[in-house]
Amino acid sequence: MKINLVTSRRIFVLLLVSALLLLAAGCGKDEQTDGNAAGSTVQDGDVTLVIGAYSVVKDAFAELLPAFRAYWFEETGQKVAFQESYEASGTQARAIAGGFEADVAILAMEGDLDKIADAGFISHDWRASESGGMITNSIVVLGTRSGNPLGIKDWDDLTRKGVKVLYPNPKTSGGAQWDINAIYGAGLKQSEAKTGTKDEAYAKSFLKSVHANVESLDKSGRASMAAFEYGVGDVIVTYENELLARIKKGVDYDIVVPKSTILIENPAAIVDKNADKHGTRKVAEAFIAYLHTEQAQRIFVENGFRAVDKKIAAETKDRYAEPEGLFDISYLGGWPEVRKNLYSKKGIWYQVLADL
Repeated sequence: MKINLVTSRRIFVLLLVSALLLLAAGCGKDEQTDGNAAGSTVQDGDVTLVIGAYSVVKDAFAELLPAFRAYWFEETGQKVAFQESYEASGTQARAIAGGFEADVAILAMEGDLDKIADAGFISHDWRASESGGMITNSIVVLGTRSGNPLGIKDWDDLTRKGVKVLYPNPKTSGGAQWDINAIYGAGLKQSEAKTGTKDEAYAKSFLKSVHANVESLDKSGRASMAAFEYGVGDVIVTYENELLARIKKGVDYDIVVPKSTILIENPAAIVDKNADKHGTRKVAEAFIAYLHTEQAQRIFVENGFRAVDKKIAAETKDRYAEPEGLFDISYLGGWPEVRKNLYSKKGIWYQVLADL
C-alpha cells in the first residue's frame, strides 16, 4: 500500500499528539523547586498548598508532607497536593513579600515573617499559639571533622591562626544571623563574666576575631553544610539539627557544643493574602496546626530538631547536650534591637566587615 505525503503528515501528527498525551499523564507528581517560584499547577489534588520554606527544613518536610496528606485525607476525604520552594530564609522572605504566592511560610526566624507581614501579606497574629508561633527549636553548635583533629572546644578556638571557619551570609540566610548572634552573644557573656556588665565593644572585637578566619559565606545554611561536606573549612558554625541529621545518615562529624550559645527558634505562619486568594485557608490553617502535633514534632526530632511540644521535649531531652550558658534572643534585646544593633547599615556586623 502506498502512503502519500498527506497521509504521512497525518500519521506524524497523530503520533506526536499521542506522545504529548503520554508525557502529560506522567506529570502528576507534586512539584518541588529550590528556587523562589513553585512548579506548575499540580493536577491530581483536590487542593494545592504552596509551601515557601527555608532550606534547612527540606529533609524533614520530605516526611511531613506525605504524613499530613494522609492525615488530611482521613479527616476530610480531600486530597492535598504540594508545591514546594526551599531557599535561604531571608531570600525566601523577600520572595514572598515580593509576590511569590506561598500559602504558608516556614522560615528560620521571626524577623523574616515580620518582613512578610510588613509587606501586607500576613495580617493575623501568628505569635498567638502556645509556642509563640514556633514549630522547632535548635541551638548553634560547632561541627568538626571526625575525631576533632584541631581540638576545637569553644568559640575561642575559632580565633586561632590557621583555623578555617564556615558559616553562611547573613544578608540571605537566617541561619547565618543565628550563628552571628551566637558568637556575638558569647562575647557579651565573656565580658559579663569578667566585668559584671555586657561590653558591646568586647563582643564586637570577639566577633571580628572569629570572622577573620571565615573561609566563605554561602547563601544558606544548607549550602554552607554542603560546602563543609565537600571539604571546605575545618569548623562549621551551624544548627545542631543539621549535624545530627548528617550523622544519622552516616557522615562522620563531631559536634562541639560551646559553653555559651543561643537557642534557635523557627516559626511558621499562614500567608493570609495568598491563602485567601487561592481559597486554601482551611487546609493552610490545618497544616500549621499539624506542625504542632505530637506526630509532626516526633518527625522533627528524628531529623535533629528539638521539639517545641513540652511533652516530646521532655521525652527526648537526653538526645541533646545542654550548654552551660544557653541564652535566647532576649539576651541580645530581642529581634527588633538585634536588627538595629547588628544588621542595620551602620550595625555591628557591617562595622566588622568594614574593619577587616
